[in-house]
Amino acid sequence: MNATGALGRYGEDLAARRLAGAGMTVLARNWRCRAGEIDIVARDGDVLVVCEVKTRRAGPFQHPMAGVTPAKAERLRGLAERWIAEHGGAPPGGVRIDLVGVLLPSRGAPVVEHARGVA
Repeated sequence: MNATGALGRYGEDLAARRLAGAGMTVLARNWRCRAGEIDIVARDGDVLVVCEVKTRRAGPFQHPMAGVTPAKAERLRGLAERWIAEHGGAPPGGVRIDLVGVLLPSRGAPVVEHARGVA
């Protein structure tokens, strides 16, 4: 695994812990199909949560929470439909798309932000 892959995996580990700490159940990580990948699939009560994780090192780069463009949001909606089709249909509470942004400062603890219902 290269440095970028390791960074992404670390961010996804932190995101999964944050979601579990918020009372969600992580159902899958890095679920893939032909159309792409969902970083984390979770349940929040009776809601299915499709979660995109963006991890960045602190610096001149775009903030991780700005990483979901309208095109990415549309792709996530399509991936959510595929997940539902392959896993028995939509849950009673519907589907929500969340974003977890992980910012890794040069010193100190990572900053993990969770935004619900971004798309």
